[in-house]
Amino acid sequence: MSQHEHADSFFTPDTGGAAADRFPVPSELVRAATALVRRHPRLCALRRIGLSRAGRPLHLLSVGHADAAVLVVAGAHANEPAGGPAVRRLAERVVADPALRARTSWHFLLCADPDGARLHRMRAPGSLLEYHRRFYRPRGAEQPEWSPSYVPPDRLPPETLALTGVLDELRPYLQVSLHGTDLGGSWVQVTRDIPGLAEPFAKSAAELRIPVEAGPSDAVGWPVSGPGVHVMPGPGAGTPFPSVPEDVRHSTWHHIHRYGGRTAVVEVPLWASDRVTDLTPHPDPAAALRASAHRLRTHTRAVTRVLTTALPHLPHPPGPLTRSARWILDLSPALADDWEHLPSQNATAAYVSGMEAFGRRLPPRAAGMPLRELTRHHPPSATTPESLVTHWSHAFTTRFTPRWVPLEAQTEHQTRTTLAAAIHTPHP
Repeated sequence: MSQHEHADSFFTPDTGGAAADRFPVPSELVRAATALVRRHPRLCALRRIGLSRAGRPLHLLSVGHADAAVLVVAGAHANEPAGGPAVRRLAERVVADPALRARTSWHFLLCADPDGARLHRMRAPGSLLEYHRRFYRPRGAEQPEWSPSYVPPDRLPPETLALTGVLDELRPYLQVSLHGTDLGGSWVQVTRDIPGLAEPFAKSAAELRIPVEAGPSDAVGWPVSGPGVHVMPGPGAGTPFPSVPEDVRHSTWHHIHRYGGRTAVVEVPLWASDRVTDLTPHPDPAAALRASAHRLRTHTRAVTRVLTTALPHLPHPPGPLTRSARWILDLSPALADDWEHLPSQNATAAYVSGMEAFGRRLPPRAAGMPLRELTRHHPPSATTPESLVTHWSHAFTTRFTPRWVPLEAQTEHQTRTTLAAAIHTPHP
């Protein structure tokens, strides 16, 4: 076992429930892909396409030999682990069904951010409190898909260069990026419309008891081509959050457009909440958005005070956990200002709930990551962020009454939606 595999094994999550709800770590996915290649050596191939910043390999599994290609990306965000088992399931289905590879070769990036996957310690099913206590998601400049929005081309991380390199090599007609949210519902974001996708997506969600989120904060103001399917803005379109550097048009999702392709981003929740499906008009959306903005500012100040006190006990230079927390804290006040100028006329309860959930998740994330650093480097008496994480996680749970979505359902929904996107996307 290599040093990196040993590190991954150390971060294997506790099940906290059925064995089927244990999220695999990247090294387990590589072993499964290796076994698949050994069983089908003429059909499958596994290769290294690059190294992470810490030297961990990035693996691409390919199935089939057709010229038209689909690329499926898992693990772009460390805190969204369902994509890993979904690519394994997808690869096995493509191997078993010749019709799926008759005109298309399939390529699976097993984990786009193996360094991040090592740091996010996901319990399943667990609770929102455990989730925030074990949380990690890198700051924007260190995220493989989003870094082009933050840094110039000569400073892109190697994970981003590996991903864009594969896109340049394969020139796929479709890229599917498998993502997730901590709490809410499922939705799809597409860089160009995929007509016909909304129906199989909604059918899958209904069969698996996964709510379709009606007003996701990631897609505010975007055109909707069908329930749960949102089309990303094109050149010249404004952004509802001017303070946030992230711009989908500069992400790796749009890189595929130079070859005439498109990207679908499939979001699935860890915990479902029916509050994000309510299409009734909200009685006072402007006041609700102001309240969410005020809460975010207040909680951000509380975390900032605690973090300032804790700085002498944190490692120097700051580690990835602290860097990410500072990034959230730096963005949050201006983001709260943006919310007070969001359109609210005729807003639905789902839209307001989506924005509220967005605001409630940021502060416990920002407090939870330094808490892990403090616990590791200083006696427990210094872990003052703990009360904030506990209180806010309980309030989040009370407000949204989440229910765990079994990993089997998360994985199956991503698999079905990916296959539907491939079927309904025009082939070259």
